[in-house]
Amino acid sequence: MTKQLTVAVVGATGAVGSKMLENLVKRKFPIKHIKFLASARSAGKQIDFSGQTYTIEEATPEAFEGVDLALFSAGGSVSEALAPEAAKRGAVVIDNTSHFRMDPEVPLVVPEVNRHALKDIPKGIIANPNCSTIQMVAALQPIREKFGLTKVIVSTYQAVSGSGIAAIDELKAQSAQWEAGKNVEATILPTKADKKHYPIARNVIPQIDKFTENGYTYEEMKMINETKKIMEMPALHVAATCVRVPVVSGHSESVYIELEQEATVQEIFNVLKNAPGIVLQDDISNQVYPMPIYAEGEEPTFVGRIRQDLDNKKGFHMWIVADNLLKGAALNSIQIAEAMLEDNLL
Repeated sequence: MTKQLTVAVVGATGAVGSKMLENLVKRKFPIKHIKFLASARSAGKQIDFSGQTYTIEEATPEAFEGVDLALFSAGGSVSEALAPEAAKRGAVVIDNTSHFRMDPEVPLVVPEVNRHALKDIPKGIIANPNCSTIQMVAALQPIREKFGLTKVIVSTYQAVSGSGIAAIDELKAQSAQWEAGKNVEATILPTKADKKHYPIARNVIPQIDKFTENGYTYEEMKMINETKKIMEMPALHVAATCVRVPVVSGHSESVYIELEQEATVQEIFNVLKNAPGIVLQDDISNQVYPMPIYAEGEEPTFVGRIRQDLDNKKGFHMWIVADNLLKGAALNSIQIAEAMLEDNLL
C-alpha cells in the first residue's frame, strides 16, 4: 500500500500553485491530509480541492507541525523565511522559487536527469529549477549520456505566464487595447520593479528579470548556473539569451549544442525516441515540429527541428518546447515527490 502523506501547499492560489493542485489530483498523489498556507492577508479565505472546500491558514512556522511534504510556490522571501522552519519540523520541502537553487547543500533536481541527487538533502530542502532550464536539460541529458556534451547556447521564447497571472491578464488587455485603437498600458513587464515597462502584445522583450553587472539578466544566469549544477558539469560552456514573447503559456527554446563525439541526426532521433519525458516531433516533410500552443496542458517536453550544424560535425541545433507551468514548474515538483516515494526517501 502506498504511503499516505500530510501535505502543505504554500502559495496555492498563484499560477504555479493552482497547477500543483490540479496535478496532485490528476496524478492521484497519496494524500492523507492537506492544508493550504498563505499570508495573514489571505488566511481565512476558502479554496476548493478535490471536491472539498478548505480554509486557508496563515503560514507560520508552527503550521508545519506534522507535515510530511511542503510544496512552496509563494516567492523567494516566503521560502527563505519558512522553508527551513518546515524542514526543522520534519517536512521535506520542495521549493519552486530561486532562493535555494544554488545552495550547495540543496539539490536542484529534474528527475529524468539527476534523480540520484534526492538521496542527499542535508537541509531537508529540494529546489525546483527554473522553468526554462528544466525543459532544456531534460532534452539534453539523454544526448549527453550517449555522445557527451561540451557547449550549450540557448535563446528562449518565454511565455508571459512565467511572470504570473497578472502578466497574462495584461497581455489580454493590451491585445484588446490595440484592436480598439486605444493607448496600450504597460505596468508589469519586463519586471514590476523596473523603471520602464513595455507592451508585450505585438512585441518581443529581450529582458526577463533584472540585469546583472555582467550584462546578462538573472534569468539568463539562472539557466547558465542551474544547467551546470543539475548536469554536474561545472566546466560546461553555457550561454543564454532569454526573451519574453506574446504567448500565454509554453516556453520555446532554440538550442545549439556541441558534442564530444560525432553523431548523426538519426542517431539523436533514436536517443530521444526512447528518452523519459520526451516526445520527438520532427517530420519536416509534413511540417511537424513543437509549438507552444499545442504543448499547453501537456506533460512532456517536445523536441524537433534537429539538424546538424553546417560547419561543425559535432554541432547540432534543435527546438525545445514545454508547458512552463507544468513540466517547467508544478509537474516537476510533484515528480520529485513521486520519485522520493518510489525510492523510499519520503
